[in-house]
Amino acid sequence: MSDETRNSEAVVDPLAEAPAEEVSQEEPYLNPLEAAELRIAEMEKEASEMKDHLLRTIAEMENLRRRTEKEISDAKQYSVASFARDMLAVADNLRRGLEVIPDEEKTSADGTLKALLEGTEMTEREMLKTLEKHGVKKLDPEGEKFDPNYHQAMFEVPNPNVPNNTVIQVMQAGYVIGTRVLRPAMVGVAKGGPKIAPQAAGDTGGQGSGASDSEGLDRSI
Repeated sequence: MSDETRNSEAVVDPLAEAPAEEVSQEEPYLNPLEAAELRIAEMEKEASEMKDHLLRTIAEMENLRRRTEKEISDAKQYSVASFARDMLAVADNLRRGLEVIPDEEKTSADGTLKALLEGTEMTEREMLKTLEKHGVKKLDPEGEKFDPNYHQAMFEVPNPNVPNNTVIQVMQAGYVIGTRVLRPAMVGVAKGGPKIAPQAAGDTGGQGSGASDSEGLDRSI
């Protein structure tokens, strides 16, 4: 017998000599029903995770849509804010031009002066109407409760006949665009009168923010 034959006979299958415990290491046997139940549980877990991921994605997309709509709305509403603020000086000059003429002269005006006054008043009205068309509104709060969010108190006037913190004089009209203040109204405020009755719940009454009168007045002066 050749050496090659003897060597081939000497080769032994390694599995045949392996310990019994190593050969028998296999997955535990599951009957078809148990295997199906296990697979169903895994699939239900995967479906639950996918559903949770889908709901989160939908919520994020909805939030993104709302933010985008708000940004577009704000861009449309406030895009003219800078231009409108620059035009306030023109509106002020038109008003000053009308106020410089005494009321008796306005009443008795005729000819060129009357035409000039009417033209100036018409120009002011059209300008304010155009600004309002683009969301800009004029604030003329005489007789209203002082609101530090929209008014700037320039002085106080003792007046026991007027509720405390009532605007009794407007030195310069204010303007807002949407909910933003372009310029606060410069006003004189009554001091020493009876307190303004508190408003009923849900009745904001104008542009107030709920801050107390005295606190707002202290911040503005």
